[in-house]
Amino acid sequence: MDLHEKRIKLEDVDMLAILGYNDGHLHLIEKKFHSIITARGNSLIVRGKPEEIKAIETIFNELVYILKRNGSVDERDVNTVLELLDSNPQTTVQSINADNNIIYYGVKEPIKARTARQIEYCKKVLENDLVFAIGPAGTGKTYLAVAMALSALKRNEVSKIILSRPAVEAGESLGFLPGDLREKLDPYIKPLTDALFDMIPADKLKNYMEKNIIEIIPLAYMRGRTLSNSFIILDEAQNATITQMKMFLTRMGHHSKAIVTGDVTQIDLLNKKESGLINARKILKNIPSIEFIYFDNKDVVRHKLVADIIKAYEKEEKKKEDK
Repeated sequence: MDLHEKRIKLEDVDMLAILGYNDGHLHLIEKKFHSIITARGNSLIVRGKPEEIKAIETIFNELVYILKRNGSVDERDVNTVLELLDSNPQTTVQSINADNNIIYYGVKEPIKARTARQIEYCKKVLENDLVFAIGPAGTGKTYLAVAMALSALKRNEVSKIILSRPAVEAGESLGFLPGDLREKLDPYIKPLTDALFDMIPADKLKNYMEKNIIEIIPLAYMRGRTLSNSFIILDEAQNATITQMKMFLTRMGHHSKAIVTGDVTQIDLLNKKESGLINARKILKNIPSIEFIYFDNKDVVRHKLVADIIKAYEKEEKKKEDK
């Protein structure tokens, strides 16, 4: 097939922001294609196969949209556009409803889905009653779950939020620790309260918790309850036993949603085969309205070193398995 050439004009945009420092964004895009992309002024000259030229034009149109919407474009935005194009060429940043991208307006800034996988996560939660989010630390599983719960509460879709974690380090027996239940739980619920403080003013959060609109409880304390009209989150689910997972999942009442988050590489149970998350992944995967989404180190949104650290540990684990 003959190569084609097309000039793509990018009107009224900061080309440095689009192309990135030292053309970093441009190089990321070039790696995905065989086409040659040359920047001249406010235009791009693309030489390659017609289908590649069309895809590249779509990518730059998406980046212009992001720049005008957010005021900046970073490497993560470029990767999000490229991932969206890979997963479904018909889906673009512009075609995703803004409410799905900005999940909740936090205290300091809007809470957004920042990667293609995070966007998919949010869509699955909107469309299903129970979603399992599985993957390494730093991928936004819990943080976005809390934001989606608060968004549902704000829209009056639920009347309360329940946040739970298995307190494995304390053996689910907290009686020997000093203080009331809240004080005993503080070390185990800190990641959840940190997320809440990012999203709700302290006085409002205190009011919600005093009125039990938001509850943070250990998994063992959920036995016997039926949670209707609630948004329920189980965090660190890899440390729930099979029995505890079944107990948690059967707490769901009418008009409730649940998100279960965990990392199957970070199981603290003495017998890892007892992990309720691994078991649920096997036996629930074909039930309608239950969805699973899997994150990996490409979805890490913490410091860029976190993804490299995760990769290093994964390589080490694989070496042990191969021996």
